[in-house]
Amino acid sequence: MKRYITRSLEPVLKQAVREFPVVVLTGPRQSGKTTLLKYLFEKEFGYVSLEPPDVRAAAEVDPRAFLELYPPPVIFDEIQHAPTLLPYIKERVDAKRSESGQYLLTGSQNLLLIEQVTESLAGRAAMLGLMPLSQREALGDPYSPLPWQSGKKTSPRRALSYRDLWKSFLRGYYPELVANPNRDSSLWHSSYIQTYLERDVRSLRQVGDLTLFQNFVRALAARSAGLLNVTELARDLGVAVNTAKAWLSILEATFQVTILRPYFANVGKRLVKAPKVFFTDVGTLCHLVGLRDPEHAASGPMGGSIFETAVVAELVKSYVHRGENPKIYFWRTSSGVEVDILVETDGNLIPIEVKLSATPRPDMAKSIKILQKDLGNRVSSGYVVHSGDIRLPLAENVTALPFADL
Repeated sequence: MKRYITRSLEPVLKQAVREFPVVVLTGPRQSGKTTLLKYLFEKEFGYVSLEPPDVRAAAEVDPRAFLELYPPPVIFDEIQHAPTLLPYIKERVDAKRSESGQYLLTGSQNLLLIEQVTESLAGRAAMLGLMPLSQREALGDPYSPLPWQSGKKTSPRRALSYRDLWKSFLRGYYPELVANPNRDSSLWHSSYIQTYLERDVRSLRQVGDLTLFQNFVRALAARSAGLLNVTELARDLGVAVNTAKAWLSILEATFQVTILRPYFANVGKRLVKAPKVFFTDVGTLCHLVGLRDPEHAASGPMGGSIFETAVVAELVKSYVHRGENPKIYFWRTSSGVEVDILVETDGNLIPIEVKLSATPRPDMAKSIKILQKDLGNRVSSGYVVHSGDIRLPLAENVTALPFADL
């Protein structure tokens, strides 16, 4: 029996079930949605997967009879396979509106599902997300706050050695791989990508040529953490710009990528408008660009992009697993001054620079100091996240922080 890994989302999820008739849990395939719901609620809730074709057909053909067969409280897994159930779930919920915790729904296609839930279950459903494991979850410290947040501080986490840190990046943070350290991660990622292409991408019906789409995904991986020029990417692959945009939307809708947009403030500077794209799981990214060795990954041309992807993913997962919508941006002027990450929280901006070096130096705080000067009181103390194991001040209001402390 594989070990269960405690998730940061657990208290938020329990509260939502106490307060809402319907709770919708979205996230990429294999992020642990079913495991989490079964672990917390299996004793009180029935469970039905809507993935098997016969179950799906039964739900589609006669939704009322299907819901009679599986009365609440019940978990419906992969609800995007039977969206016609949603209006009938609304009908049943409205008959017992004051009753919380009736239906728990999971889905691995975000945009379509949110649209359908908004239409059918507005005001009746709590929407939560579950991503792959954050490093705090993987290390058994799921409830520790981020460095700039108040809360119960646990003892500092032991920093992984440089090699072990990069081994964890190559492996990625999907629960199956973290819980089973002997699993072949390369084989797992290969299978995951193939399953994703065959199930999620085909079901969205916007992709005619899967091979070309796979080439698009790999080309996008090579650009992870960089400014994204969709026109240039489309030209390189020989596809229409609208096709490339549609494919990017599919990757975002199925939680495979996160798109960071530039932060705009009226300070009289010309800022870039292009977004940056990051893969949700750093292990998926490493697999797509063909990296299998920690030393090659760390010292190769993708090293900085991989490390920045890991930091962005950690921040996104930390906020999503608290039930919050992550407000994360970057700052870049047309003259080339860039701060890798800006986290908007409580009306303040937390600037974060990501440096591959394990030896932080004062000059690494330069961009943060420029931003603090440009935006003034809006900017809080900043951090330079690095791959080493020391925490020290680099300048006034700028601290060097190991990745392990995130």
